[in-house]
Amino acid sequence: MSDTGNPSMVLQIRSTSRSLPIALLRAREKVMAPLRAMLADAGVTEQQWRVLRVLAERGPLDPTEIASASCLLMPSLTRILKMLEAKGYCTRRGHETDRRRMVIEITRSGVGLIERHYPEADRIFARLEAEFGKDKVERLLDLLNELSGN
Repeated sequence: MSDTGNPSMVLQIRSTSRSLPIALLRAREKVMAPLRAMLADAGVTEQQWRVLRVLAERGPLDPTEIASASCLLMPSLTRILKMLEAKGYCTRRGHETDRRRMVIEITRSGVGLIERHYPEADRIFARLEAEFGKDKVERLLDLLNELSGN
């Protein structure tokens, strides 16, 4: 049989419509597409927004904690923190008891950025809840958090 054979002769694999990785990617795009305009208006990337949200929610953290909470790899986080610091949205300082560690803190300017743009993010999420159903969104969040171990 050639490589361009009949598709029915292909290995029996799960349909892409029932593939969890593909379904998660489609769902992510459904959620993120409307947010991208708001983020562009805010002048930050999706990853920068996540880092600022984590810092605003949890307070000063070390980079390892930020990376974990914002689902970023350390090399990416290092670049993101440099950009956020250059924009005046966060600061870094040495840890009080461990000189090898750094502590990252959101600035007033960073909090202001979130305060200015979060209402639009909240409206976008409210539209998603209205379209999909608040109970379904809550159930989906619970299931995804359970799947990820959070």
